[in-house]
Order: sequence, then C-alpha cells, then structure tokens
Amino acid sequence: MQFLDYNECRQRGTFDFPIEYHYVDSTHPQYTMPYHWHIEYEIIRILEGTFMITLDEKEMTAEQGDILLIKDGVLHGGVPNNCCYECIVFDMKMLVKENDICSQFIHQITEHQTLLHSCFKNSAANKNLHFFADIIFHSISQKPPGYQLLAKSGLYGFIGFLFQNKLYDQNTYAGMTKQNQINALKKALTLIEQSYSSTLTLEALSKAANMSPKYFCRFFKAMTHKTPIDYLNYYRIERAAYLIATSDLPITTVSYICGFNDLSYFIKLFKRYKGSTPKKYATHSMNMLP
Repeated sequence: MQFLDYNECRQRGTFDFPIEYHYVDSTHPQYTMPYHWHIEYEIIRILEGTFMITLDEKEMTAEQGDILLIKDGVLHGGVPNNCCYECIVFDMKMLVKENDICSQFIHQITEHQTLLHSCFKNSAANKNLHFFADIIFHSISQKPPGYQLLAKSGLYGFIGFLFQNKLYDQNTYAGMTKQNQINALKKALTLIEQSYSSTLTLEALSKAANMSPKYFCRFFKAMTHKTPIDYLNYYRIERAAYLIATSDLPITTVSYICGFNDLSYFIKLFKRYKGSTPKKYATHSMNMLP
C-alpha cells in the first residue's frame, strides 16, 4: 500500500475491475492510519486485536471479527492495538448496470440519499453479513477462477443485507450542515498534505478552513483530538517513517524533506511518536524485509 495521502485519487484495481485488497499488520509501514479520504467505498474486517477509528467526527473501537464500512468522501484515520486487518477499496459504481433494477439501490447510495451504517459487530444478527464478507475477501485475496463473479456477488449480497435489515439512514439537512464542517477540516488537511515539507503556520491553516485562528484551534482539536501543530508534526513523522522504511534516503535528507530544519528536534519528535530513533527504526524496517 502506498502512503495514505489525505485525498487518495489513484486508480483502484483495474479499469474494468476497480477493487483493491490490502492486508495490514504491525510490520506495515503505515500501521497507524493517518487521516485521509477517497472517492471509493472501503470495507475493513478486523482479524485480530482492536482498532480505534474515527469516521468524520465519530470515534469508535472495532474488535476482532467486526466489519467497518467507510463511505466515499468520509475522512477517516485510526490507531490499531495489537491489530491486524484486511480491507478492500472499491468503486461502488461498478455495481451499476443499465436497465438493471438493482441499480436503483446503488444510485441511492452513490447520490448520498441513503447513508449506510458504518460498524457491524461480530454477532449472530450479522451472521449473513459476515457470510458475504467471507466471499468478498476470500475471492479478492486468493483470486480463484471466477473470483470477479464471486466478489461482485458478495458485494451485492452485502449491500442487499443492509437494505433488508434497514441498516441505513436517510440524508437530512442536519447531516449536510455537519458535512460543511468536515469539508472545512479537509481543506486544512489538504494544505498539510500538499505543503508539509514547507513552513506552515497556524494562520495559514486557519485561513484554508476559512476560520479565525482561535476558533480553528478549538474546532480542529474537537475533530481530531490534536492541536493543528501537533497534528502537523504527527503527519510529518508518519511521512518520515514511511520514507525511512521504503527508501535508502539518509536520515538528514528525510528530515529536511518532511519539513524539519533542525535534525536534533526531528530525532526527538520521531522518538516521541514512534518509540525509537530514526536510525533504529531504519534498522528494524530493513530486518523486516523478506
């Protein structure tokens, strides 16, 4: 998996089969999930441990066996705890077929008239949902003959279960108002993603969100549980960790690329966030290579 930029706009799978599979455990360079969003839908299944995830402004903890459904455009990020999970990212429109009665349900989803629920516990009530999830994940990860047919049938069954059991809400004006706040946060996060290697001030971030610096600080912390500058440092360190794990760049160069002009300060922050120095992190990452 590539580094999760805030707005992921790359091709998923192939043009004629836009589904992408990922398996993530503690050896993955992006084990901690930075805030990001994408135009596709995503299904996550927790295989071990727990995963504290934030979807827009809502925080929840998913446990082993739970399934998460992340809608298009939803800002999400999370912190795993002894966790491994698998996920698929897919274009919902691949399920639309002209003159097909099923397409009316997919259109309700893609046009945001119907908002599917996001978290499904590993319970008897959701037994059939997990059955369809098994079909989806097995077909995409193992790719047996006809896996494309199996994957699409699993997705239809998964979504059909949600409609059958009314596991959705109808969009409301209040929901649209909240979306305006999410969009303001996305603008600030986009600025961080685009300019993290340069000097970024609180004034610049608040301006991107069209807020005063004072209000923006309160707003940002309420949404992310971090101050804007804390989150900027967090993002820079996550980006640095990815570069250290996936490239041969010197630590000094990584520090500079990620917006740090003071190497000692970079090392101090890196150790605070990642629990080791950049050099030790690089050695550990090298040892994890096959």
